Amino acid sequence: MTQANLVYITDVELRPSPVTAVTPTIHKPTEADIPGLVALVNTYARRGDLLPRSAEQIRASLPTWVIGKLGDEVVACGSLLHYSPHLAEVRSLAVADVAQGTGLGRKIVEALMAEASGRGIPTLFALTRAVPFFLKLGFAITEKEFFPQKVWTDCSVCPLKDACDETAVVFKLVMNNE
Repeated sequence: MTQANLVYITDVELRPSPVTAVTPTIHKPTEADIPGLVALVNTYARRGDLLPRSAEQIRASLPTWVIGKLGDEVVACGSLLHYSPHLAEVRSLAVADVAQGTGLGRKIVEALMAEASGRGIPTLFALTRAVPFFLKLGFAITEKEFFPQKVWTDCSVCPLKDACDETAVVFKLVMNNE
Protein backbone atom coordinates (compact mmCIF):
# COMPACT_ATOMS: atom_id res chain seq x y z
CA MET A 1 0.00 0.00 0.00
CA THR A 2 1.44 3.38 -0.94
CA GLN A 3 0.81 6.65 0.81
CA ALA A 4 -1.66 7.61 -1.92
CA ASN A 5 -3.72 4.53 -1.05
CA LEU A 6 -4.13 5.44 2.61
CA VAL A 7 -7.66 6.63 3.30
CA TYR A 8 -8.08 8.88 6.29
CA ILE A 9 -11.25 9.00 8.34
CA THR A 10 -10.99 12.62 9.46
CA ASP A 11 -9.86 15.87 7.93
CA VAL A 12 -7.50 16.60 10.82
CA GLU A 13 -4.26 17.96 9.37
CA LEU A 14 -0.87 16.99 10.68
CA ARG A 15 0.64 19.86 12.65
CA PRO A 16 4.32 20.85 12.82
CA SER A 17 6.21 19.48 15.79
CA PRO A 18 6.26 22.06 18.60
CA VAL A 19 9.91 21.12 19.17
CA THR A 20 11.23 21.10 15.59
CA ALA A 21 8.61 23.13 13.65
CA VAL A 22 8.80 20.43 10.95
CA THR A 23 5.51 18.99 9.67
CA PRO A 24 5.48 15.21 9.96
CA THR A 25 4.70 12.79 7.15
CA ILE A 26 2.96 9.43 7.35
CA HIS A 27 3.54 6.42 5.12
CA LYS A 28 4.37 2.74 4.91
CA PRO A 29 7.94 1.99 6.02
CA THR A 30 10.76 0.75 3.83
CA GLU A 31 13.72 -1.45 4.72
CA ALA A 32 15.69 1.75 5.44
CA ASP A 33 13.20 2.68 8.19
CA ILE A 34 13.72 -0.53 10.20
CA PRO A 35 16.52 0.81 12.47
CA GLY A 36 14.39 3.84 13.37
CA LEU A 37 11.35 1.65 13.99
CA VAL A 38 13.35 -0.69 16.23
CA ALA A 39 14.77 2.25 18.17
CA LEU A 40 11.36 3.86 18.69
CA VAL A 41 9.55 0.66 19.68
CA ASN A 42 12.31 -0.42 22.03
CA THR A 43 12.52 3.01 23.66
CA TYR A 44 8.88 2.53 24.64
CA ALA A 45 9.56 -1.10 25.59
CA ARG A 46 12.24 0.05 28.05
CA ARG A 47 9.65 2.42 29.56
CA GLY A 48 7.32 -0.56 29.95
CA ASP A 49 4.77 0.78 27.47
CA LEU A 50 5.27 -1.70 24.59
CA LEU A 51 6.62 -5.17 24.08
CA PRO A 52 10.09 -5.13 22.50
CA ARG A 53 10.46 -5.98 18.81
CA SER A 54 13.66 -7.08 17.10
CA ALA A 55 14.75 -5.91 13.67
CA GLU A 56 13.95 -9.40 12.38
CA GLN A 57 10.41 -9.28 13.80
CA ILE A 58 9.79 -5.85 12.30
CA ARG A 59 11.29 -6.85 8.93
CA ALA A 60 9.03 -9.94 8.82
CA SER A 61 5.94 -7.81 9.51
CA LEU A 62 7.00 -4.62 7.66
CA PRO A 63 3.88 -4.45 5.43
CA THR A 64 1.70 -4.26 8.57
CA TRP A 65 3.33 -1.07 9.86
CA VAL A 66 2.57 2.62 9.33
CA ILE A 67 5.13 5.21 10.38
CA GLY A 68 5.34 8.92 10.96
CA LYS A 69 8.53 10.81 10.24
CA LEU A 70 9.95 14.24 10.99
CA GLY A 71 12.39 14.72 8.18
CA ASP A 72 14.26 11.41 7.99
CA GLU A 73 13.58 10.37 11.60
CA VAL A 74 10.94 7.77 12.50
CA VAL A 75 8.98 9.43 15.30
CA ALA A 76 5.73 7.45 15.31
CA CYS A 77 4.56 3.97 14.45
CA GLY A 78 1.82 1.43 14.72
CA SER A 79 1.05 -1.95 13.23
CA LEU A 80 -1.98 -4.07 12.44
CA LEU A 81 -1.78 -7.70 13.54
CA HIS A 82 -4.34 -9.95 11.84
CA TYR A 83 -5.75 -12.66 14.08
CA SER A 84 -8.55 -13.86 11.80
CA PRO A 85 -10.61 -12.63 8.84
CA HIS A 86 -12.79 -10.85 11.39
CA LEU A 87 -10.30 -9.53 13.95
CA ALA A 88 -7.10 -7.46 13.99
CA GLU A 89 -5.13 -5.66 16.68
CA VAL A 90 -3.74 -2.14 16.60
CA ARG A 91 -0.40 -2.65 18.31
CA SER A 92 3.00 -1.11 18.91
CA LEU A 93 1.50 2.38 18.71
CA ALA A 94 4.08 4.95 19.76
CA VAL A 95 4.71 8.65 19.20
CA ALA A 96 8.08 10.07 20.26
CA ASP A 97 8.05 12.99 22.67
CA VAL A 98 9.32 15.33 19.92
CA ALA A 99 6.20 14.55 17.84
CA GLN A 100 3.54 14.67 20.56
CA GLY A 101 0.66 16.95 19.61
CA THR A 102 1.20 16.72 15.85
CA GLY A 103 -1.73 14.39 15.14
CA LEU A 104 0.52 11.49 14.14
CA GLY A 105 -0.99 9.02 16.62
CA ARG A 106 -4.47 9.68 15.31
CA LYS A 107 -3.39 9.49 11.68
CA ILE A 108 -1.57 6.21 12.21
CA VAL A 109 -4.58 4.60 13.88
CA GLU A 110 -6.85 5.94 11.14
CA ALA A 111 -4.54 4.52 8.47
CA LEU A 112 -4.62 1.13 10.22
CA MET A 113 -8.42 1.35 10.45
CA ALA A 114 -8.57 2.10 6.72
CA GLU A 115 -6.29 -0.85 5.99
CA ALA A 116 -8.51 -3.17 8.05
CA SER A 117 -11.59 -1.85 6.30
CA GLY A 118 -9.99 -2.40 2.90
CA ARG A 119 -9.28 -6.00 3.86
CA GLY A 120 -12.83 -6.52 5.12
CA ILE A 121 -11.79 -6.98 8.76
CA PRO A 122 -14.76 -5.70 10.79
CA THR A 123 -13.31 -5.63 14.32
CA LEU A 124 -10.19 -3.94 15.68
CA PHE A 125 -8.95 -4.02 19.24
CA ALA A 126 -6.06 -2.73 21.28
CA LEU A 127 -4.72 -3.19 24.78
CA THR A 128 -3.71 0.23 26.03
CA ARG A 129 -3.08 2.63 28.88
CA ALA A 130 -4.06 5.51 26.55
CA VAL A 131 -7.79 4.82 26.88
CA PRO A 132 -8.95 8.45 26.35
CA PHE A 133 -7.00 8.60 23.07
CA PHE A 134 -8.76 5.52 21.72
CA LEU A 135 -12.17 6.62 23.00
CA LYS A 136 -11.80 9.87 21.00
CA LEU A 137 -11.31 7.71 17.90
CA GLY A 138 -14.55 5.82 18.53
CA PHE A 139 -13.22 2.74 20.30
CA ALA A 140 -15.18 1.39 23.28
CA ILE A 141 -13.90 -0.26 26.45
CA THR A 142 -14.37 -4.02 26.50
CA GLU A 143 -13.03 -7.11 28.28
CA LYS A 144 -9.65 -8.70 27.49
CA GLU A 145 -11.29 -12.12 27.67
CA PHE A 146 -12.89 -11.43 24.26
CA PHE A 147 -9.40 -11.68 22.72
CA PRO A 148 -7.95 -15.02 23.83
CA GLN A 149 -5.56 -15.08 20.85
CA LYS A 150 -3.83 -11.99 22.29
CA VAL A 151 -3.72 -13.47 25.78
CA TRP A 152 -2.20 -16.73 24.46
CA THR A 153 0.50 -14.99 22.42
CA ASP A 154 1.81 -11.55 23.46
CA CYS A 155 0.34 -11.50 26.96
CA SER A 156 1.92 -14.83 27.87
CA VAL A 157 5.42 -13.33 27.43
CA CYS A 158 4.69 -9.89 28.88
CA PRO A 159 6.53 -9.10 32.13
CA LEU A 160 3.32 -7.53 33.48
CA LYS A 161 1.08 -10.49 32.63
CA ASP A 162 0.17 -11.12 36.27
CA ALA A 163 -0.38 -7.42 37.04
CA CYS A 164 -1.61 -6.05 33.71
CA ASP A 165 -2.77 -2.46 33.88
CA GLU A 166 -3.88 -2.18 30.25
CA THR A 167 -7.48 -1.78 29.17
CA ALA A 168 -8.98 -3.54 26.17
CA VAL A 169 -10.70 -1.30 23.63
CA VAL A 170 -12.62 -2.37 20.53
CA PHE A 171 -13.82 -0.70 17.33
CA LYS A 172 -16.42 -2.13 14.96
CA LEU A 173 -15.80 -0.96 11.40
CA VAL A 174 -18.77 -0.32 9.13
CA MET A 175 -18.20 -2.50 6.10
CA ASN A 176 -19.40 -1.41 2.65
CA ASN A 177 -21.75 -4.38 2.37
CA GLU A 178 -23.52 -3.63 5.65
